[in-house]
Amino acid sequence: MADDAQHEHTFESANAGASLTYPMQCSALRKNGFVVIKGRPCKIVDMSTSKTGKHGHAKVHLVALDIFTGKKYEDLSPSTHNMDVPNVTRREFQLLDIADDGFLNLMDEQGTSKDDVKVPEGEVGEKITKLFKEEEKDVSKYTLGTVCCRRH
Repeated sequence: MADDAQHEHTFESANAGASLTYPMQCSALRKNGFVVIKGRPCKIVDMSTSKTGKHGHAKVHLVALDIFTGKKYEDLSPSTHNMDVPNVTRREFQLLDIADDGFLNLMDEQGTSKDDVKVPEGEVGEKITKLFKEEEKDVSKYTLGTVCCRRH
């Protein structure tokens, strides 16, 4: 009979193995979809495919906007090559309040509150603040995108 201590294992940590991105063939990408260009998660706003040339593959020209900054990126890639696509999920939250320190008080559909989102900078943040605080209009639904990518 074997000693039970031989079969005991201790694991320091575990990883679910979830990836920040997944590969997709360039020709399978679509307008309004997502792609990683130059290490940045982007939304595709325009794409075109050139015909196969004398010495190579058809090329796909992508024009995309960084989902965090709005900066425009372009890429030219053979249609048969794989590109990274970020895992993007969207969740809706109800805006309950805007704190004095500039953080939003949000509630999801399950009733769980979220207080770690700062009012966006620029025009979007100004519009949210104005509608909610000054005009007291119902700005109850805003979409918060959660992107599983490193933000630089």
